[in-house]
Amino acid sequence: MAASTILVVDADPVSRNYVSAAIQKEGHRVLQTASGKEGLIAAWRDHPHLIIAEPDLPDITGEELAARLRSDPRTAKVALVALARDPRPERQKSCVQAGFNEYLVKGPQAITALTSTVAMLLTGEQAAVTEGGLLIVFLSAKGGTGTSCLCANFAKSIAEQEPAAHVVVGDMVLPIGSIAGIVGCRDEQSLVTVAAMPPVEMTTGFLQTRLPLIEDWRFRLLSGSPDPQHGNDLVVGRIGDLVSGLKSAYDFVLLDLGRSLSRISLPLIENADLVALIVGADMSTVSLTRILWDYLQSKGVQPSSMFPILNRAVGLEGMTKAEIEEALEIPIKTSMPYVGANFSMANNQHTPYSVKFPRDATSIVLKDTSRQMIDQARRQRAG
Repeated sequence: MAASTILVVDADPVSRNYVSAAIQKEGHRVLQTASGKEGLIAAWRDHPHLIIAEPDLPDITGEELAARLRSDPRTAKVALVALARDPRPERQKSCVQAGFNEYLVKGPQAITALTSTVAMLLTGEQAAVTEGGLLIVFLSAKGGTGTSCLCANFAKSIAEQEPAAHVVVGDMVLPIGSIAGIVGCRDEQSLVTVAAMPPVEMTTGFLQTRLPLIEDWRFRLLSGSPDPQHGNDLVVGRIGDLVSGLKSAYDFVLLDLGRSLSRISLPLIENADLVALIVGADMSTVSLTRILWDYLQSKGVQPSSMFPILNRAVGLEGMTKAEIEEALEIPIKTSMPYVGANFSMANNQHTPYSVKFPRDATSIVLKDTSRQMIDQARRQRAG
């Protein structure tokens, strides 16, 4: 990751210098100020890539600092981290609502958490949506909605729609991935092993040629963690670099995030060209999806990047499409037909749905929807 300029705002000189020294060890240029108003001036003048601020400042509150930064075009999108003495949840909530990306509490493990968070936010900021291949993430608010299955099958359909394009699928569901089991891949390379590689080895050439090509599916696969122990070994700070590398190596990068929403996944969602939000028809899933969508909006995710898909994975019962749209206040882009056990049958045979059931209506929906997804992602990239 290239060096970035980071502004540290903290009235306590011991804390400010300690944080600055830790950030400098990561290879970044550090600016310091002791007050909120000085921080605003430095932010607007020096254009830092990220700001670390103690919310308890002598002149203005951290909430006011964040609000003023977010309201100014020069700093509206700057990454903003609160490193606070105050551990109260209500303070955390008010700071996040004011515009902080993350709220960390000072303590023995704070620097470790801070450097990891800085790495994630900066790689997200530097992997600009205008660079590299189109990034499409698949996300759900609840398990059992068929997110991984749809991710794999839409990737296959996108590869068919764009035969000259290079397509890769990354399984980032933790602690255990699922797409390798769907497509029948047993390659030893995985998200965990690749993220642990030295930067000099994780080259574009490696990502283009060493990830296994799943021929029946027409895409290369970065498998997920094979078990919880490996998932715990994941080098989180390398995820941003890894995704940036995949975007440099491929025309389409599809990431299966499952229902994971964390410091790992949020920067990927924020920088995606398209977010395929998989929704079930039961009331509990719709309710959780609304909470998730409200949160994403609070983080600046725009409706134009969303592609909600209704998938009645377990039956025809539940809310209607109109009822779901009213509850979510966002239109459903496509509805997958209920196909009973057909998806499970295709998955168990490691076969794309469109190959197993080529004349089924769902195969037509997969084809038409993948075209819509490509077109919307390109419009979003073009602005």
